[in-house]
Order: sequence, then C-alpha cells, then structure tokens
Amino acid sequence: MRWSQFYLHTTREVPADAEVTSHQLMLRSGMIRKAAAGIYSYLPYGLRALNKLTAIVRREIDAAGSSELTMPAVAPAELWEESGRWEQYGKELLRIQDRHGRDFVFGPTHEEVVTDIVRNDVRSYRQLPVSLYQIQTKFRDEIRPRFGLMRGREFIMKDAYTFHADEASLDEAYRGMHDAYCRIFEACGLDYTVVEADTGAIGGSSSHEFMVLADTGEDEVVRCAGCGYGANTEKAETGSLPAPPAANADQGPDAEAQDVATPGLATIPEVASFLGIEPSQMIKTLIYTSEEETPIVVLIRGDRTINEIKLAHALGVRFPVLADDATVKRITGAPVGFAGPVGLAEGVRVIADHSVKGMVGAVTGANQGDTHRVGVTPGRDFEPTAYADVLLAAAGDPCPRCEGTLELFRGIEVGHIFKLGTKYSEAMGCTFLDAEGKSHPMLMGCYGLGIGRTVAAAIEQNNDESGVIWPLPLAPFEVLVIALNPQDEAVVAAAEEIYQGLAEAGVEALFDDRKGRPGVKFNDADLIGVPLRVVVGKKGLAEGNIEVSRRQDREKHMIAQQGAVEHIRGMLEATTTA
Repeated sequence: MRWSQFYLHTTREVPADAEVTSHQLMLRSGMIRKAAAGIYSYLPYGLRALNKLTAIVRREIDAAGSSELTMPAVAPAELWEESGRWEQYGKELLRIQDRHGRDFVFGPTHEEVVTDIVRNDVRSYRQLPVSLYQIQTKFRDEIRPRFGLMRGREFIMKDAYTFHADEASLDEAYRGMHDAYCRIFEACGLDYTVVEADTGAIGGSSSHEFMVLADTGEDEVVRCAGCGYGANTEKAETGSLPAPPAANADQGPDAEAQDVATPGLATIPEVASFLGIEPSQMIKTLIYTSEEETPIVVLIRGDRTINEIKLAHALGVRFPVLADDATVKRITGAPVGFAGPVGLAEGVRVIADHSVKGMVGAVTGANQGDTHRVGVTPGRDFEPTAYADVLLAAAGDPCPRCEGTLELFRGIEVGHIFKLGTKYSEAMGCTFLDAEGKSHPMLMGCYGLGIGRTVAAAIEQNNDESGVIWPLPLAPFEVLVIALNPQDEAVVAAAEEIYQGLAEAGVEALFDDRKGRPGVKFNDADLIGVPLRVVVGKKGLAEGNIEVSRRQDREKHMIAQQGAVEHIRGMLEATTTA
C-alpha cells in the first residue's frame, strides 16, 4: 500500500480528552476518530490491526470447536424480559423503540438471543454440546466512557456461548476456551495473566479474567509467584492475617475494656496517633444499607479496606452502600466516626471480617460522641452475627493457596469467561431430553473477548515516548519502506523495486512515497510503529546499500540493495520466532 493512496493522517498534538497512552497514540497515529463520547470510527490503519486480531481469534476459536454465526445487534425486549435482565441490567442497557412503539435493546451481550436460537433447534442430549460464537459490535451505555477503546460505549467483541447436558461437558468446554484464549494472547505477543473474577451482571457460578499487564491498567490483580494463584482484587481471597498485638498490652490480656475521651478525633489515623497505637490495632465499624436489606454493621481491621463486591455476596444483596449520618446515629447512637460493635441494640446484624476474629484488646468506637473504647476483644465483649471474607486483598498478604505472598499488579481486562450454569436456560425454557426422556435445563458457558480493547492494551504494553511499538502479529503493516529523497529518481526507483518485491513475497508493506521532509517521515514512522523500517536514501544507494532497522530497538543495519527482499524476509521470520 502506498501512503499517498492510503487514508492515514497523523497529528503531533495530544488530544486534551485522551488520558491514557493508548487513547493518545490511537488518535495521533490515525487509527480511530471520535464520533461521540465513547463512540469511535475505526480508520483504515486501526482497522488493519483489528483485522489481524480477529484472524487470530477466528483461528483459535474455530480450532476449539466453535461455529461462527452473526446475531442481530438489536434484539426484542421480550427476550430480555424472559431472562429477567430487562430491569436488572440497569441504565447501561440501551433501550429503544421502533416506529410501532415496540421495545428493543441494542445488545451489550447476547445470552438471550443465543439461548432463543438453541432452544428452538436442540431437543435431545444427542445434539449436545453446542458451541457458537460471533464477532460483533456491542453497546453499553457507560455512565462515564473514558480511555478511548478501553471503556467505550460502542465496541467490538468476540462472544461465544456453549450448551451442555452435564457439568463434565461444561468443564471440558470451559477448559478448552480457557486454553484457546491463552493461545490467542500468546500469539499476539502479549504479557498477560489469568485471574479468578467476580461474575457481575452476567451471573453464573465461576469466572476467570484475562489481564494484559500494564502500569496504566484500571484493574488491580493479585498473583502468587509460588503457586500461580491469581485473582482480580474484587474476588481475591487472602490467607489468615497475623493478629496484631493488643492495644492495651500493658494492662494484660484479660483487662476490661474502658472508654477514653477522643474529642474531635473521628478517623482511624487520628485516633491511632492520639493513643500511640497502630491502625491495625483498631476495629473499624461501618454501617451499610441496600435495596434488599435493613442496615448492617460491618467490622474490619482498622488498617484495611472493605471489598464491597465481596460484602454484597456475603450479605446476599446487590448494591451495599454506606449509610447516611442519620442512619448511623439511629443504629449506634453515635455520630459518624465513633460507632463500635459493643452495646448495639438487640437484633442488629453484625458481619465481621475474619481478620477481626483473632484480635485481642482492640480499640473501637464507643457509640457515643468524642469517645473510643480500649481493650475490646471479640467473643468476650461482643459476638458478631457471622464472620465472612469481606477484605480487599493487598500486596504482601498471605496467599490463600500456599505459604507464599501475594503480589499486586495493574492490568487491563481483555477477556472474561463464565460458567453460567442454568441461569438463562431455566428462565427461558431452554431444555433437552435425556436418555430416559426426562426434561432438563441446559448448562451454559459464555466467553467474551474485547477486540478493540485488546489492540489498545497491546499499545499500552508496547510504546515509547515517540509512539507505538507494534508486536509483529498485530501490526497493521509489517514493513515501512521510506523513499528518503523523493525528488531523486534513482532513490524512488530503488524504493519502488523493494516495495514491489516485498509485495510479491507476501510481505505487508507500506510505501511512504510522500513528498515530505525526512524528519516528518521519520517522526511518522516512529509514531505509527511499523515493526521493520527500510530507508532508501541517496547516500547509501551510492554505495549499493539501504538502511534497515527494527522499531523495537532502532538499531540500524546497512544491507546490500541486491538481495534486500530476502534479507528483510529473514529479519521478519527471526522476529516471529523470537
């Protein structure tokens, strides 16, 4: 492809609303253009990268035994009403009406549609398992779209769905899709990890996320180098935390709790500093409310943070939120900052994190203003209704699977797989007859992979101050040929010969035949990040040589013009196998 004929327009300016590197570089290198908040056009250069990824995805998902189809982007509301998600999904679901006033949704995902397809075609266990996938545009009306393709409203996703007669079959498909995803990200040349994750709005019994590791990632994940355990911090467990020493150790472990005046000191750091103790020696008392539950008292060690997603699961509710000041006063009798677990009214539900269980002589609020209680011991001074894991995991925590320690990383979620069980098949009557003629709901799995997000994640992981550094498998072009002196006929002819030779050899080359200055061409070359650069200039050509360099390290090599195409092909092959 000749640059003069290819629609590729770069810019030096960094867009004001582009916060992360991939968003900046995709706009500057002419890959995408914004149409509206969270909605982008994929321009030719960007589309070539997306097409490279979709080819890899199709290859591996086909090999996993899944059949490709395309489902409608717009689906009737009746299907979402059947599943129960018409109301449950929330404002992210784009609800629309046709000219007849009938309700539809612009699909953010396609569990309902694919379940409707299968329930109309599959009747017997002999027809199972079934595996279907598509690569298609989705829409989720994010409240705050940001980071370009990382958190857009309209996006391209590969979504697959499997249907089974038993758990063993579902497990086999889940492992197969897990392995296919690993092959996809390895084929893309990405550094990634697989972690346990929360099932969220999709539902189901278990799920795993595929995370491309990058310092700019919006998700936090923990990983144990010892046993390989990994999880999103929304899901991550920890081993048992060592109990801190008693705050009243000088009075002995059996000393009774006593109130201490703490005027105007309502925060953990303030109280800990005033009493000369560590925050870990305090018990934090928080009051939560939700749509489904009366106010709940939640306890956690003073130096740690509650994981509200784990709390929601522990409470069996959807959206726990911190109570307002009036509710805190009503439940505890104290203003915010002075609540504690001792002396609460009978019948108040108290959930304590496991980290609280072994504490002795701790400090808590005293349930009266400007006062804290020292020497509080769980089991003696108060008894929680239940203990539960509601802790937000952190770096340095004990691994829950071995004797190792958890490390914290930032990552970008690019894939998510779920065991759905019968969540949708029961609600929508997707059943099969077993060998004895009995009817059962099918077991389901679903498997999502963000196409645009993966390309953006690859850029987050592969860039420098000058621009993109494409991994070869995702590069829109493999080689950039630059005619350094476009006014020189010999230079243009030599560059043309190399470009044509590469095309005949099956190499995807972009020929920069523009009439621009060398500095502009070099800056653009760095920005768009084509893996291999071939520069044909008047000085080198006089000696029968051309310059070749890799974008990754910029190390320049002078090679003979004669046989240059074979040499370049060899460099590409070496890059592929490296």
